[in-house]
Amino acid sequence: MRECDRPLSEAYDVALLDLDGVVYVGHHPVPGAAEALEKARADGQRLAFVTNNASRTPSAVAALLTRVGVPASAEDVVTSAQAAATLLAGRLPAGARVLVVGGMGLRQALRARGLTPVSTAAERPAAVVQGYDPGLSYGSIAEGARAVGQGALFVGSNGDLTIPGGDGTPRPGNGSLLQVIRAATGVEPIVTGKPERPLHQESIDRTGARRPLVVGDRLDTDIEGANNGGADSLLVFTGVTDPLTALTAAPRHRPSYIAADLRGLLVPHPPVRYEAGGHRCGGWTARRAGEEIELVGEGDPYDGLRALCGAAWETDAPVDAEAVTTALSRLDLG
Repeated sequence: MRECDRPLSEAYDVALLDLDGVVYVGHHPVPGAAEALEKARADGQRLAFVTNNASRTPSAVAALLTRVGVPASAEDVVTSAQAAATLLAGRLPAGARVLVVGGMGLRQALRARGLTPVSTAAERPAAVVQGYDPGLSYGSIAEGARAVGQGALFVGSNGDLTIPGGDGTPRPGNGSLLQVIRAATGVEPIVTGKPERPLHQESIDRTGARRPLVVGDRLDTDIEGANNGGADSLLVFTGVTDPLTALTAAPRHRPSYIAADLRGLLVPHPPVRYEAGGHRCGGWTARRAGEEIELVGEGDPYDGLRALCGAAWETDAPVDAEAVTTALSRLDLG
């Protein structure tokens, strides 16, 4: 856990925000998110909305953000499709043909980088790029596999194995669909989305951020991506990650800061100090006692969670859930 004696909206010049689970869930706004982001902007922090979703165009994402109360333009949105197009533009000559296994977001991103999207292996593409598209057909995947088998460079917009389903049941994501071409050809794709570096670098280049803060709800994409890019991160608990999952995280998945929601951008974050054999934050102290971690004290429950994180993350070895369950129950975080 890092400490910050100023609101994060003042200490970091750009917030690189994940979308689903942070700003909205599905098409429904996260309570308090719009107001928090409006205040962060008023504090002088610039906002960029960074998504692994390659199916929507930046304009479509900006329109959805505006509908949930967060005014945004296409220029505020950075997508994994754009990161894929940037990578391909750096490796291929201008105008090169790229077979698209995916939707309009990929095609638009390729055209913006001076590349030519095509649909069949017969057009002899120099590369194949695949991104999530709910209408993806077997024929499109088969054309991609054929082109990769003929030697085309294989790029995936992101490697998320699952995406949230409308009924709460996970559904196959682009990472799962990538495995079809990979299995058919034996070729590993170059992946550009979170947690890989290309999307993070695209975000930095687009915003000119000097001190970015990655804000997300997923440890294996948002937080790992921040750590891979050498950036600080804020984990919010409005999406897929719960406090127990955070406490038991491996080092590559541990955030710099934690907060209930985006209002965590607007406040300082207290220190976690190691004192008298325990980790102290606010009125709470967490210390290891045999196989378990004990928590004593009172006050802000998120200070208690920060103290627990200090004790749980004392070593690189992740703690077992059983070691922190009793202590975590004292905080009544829901």
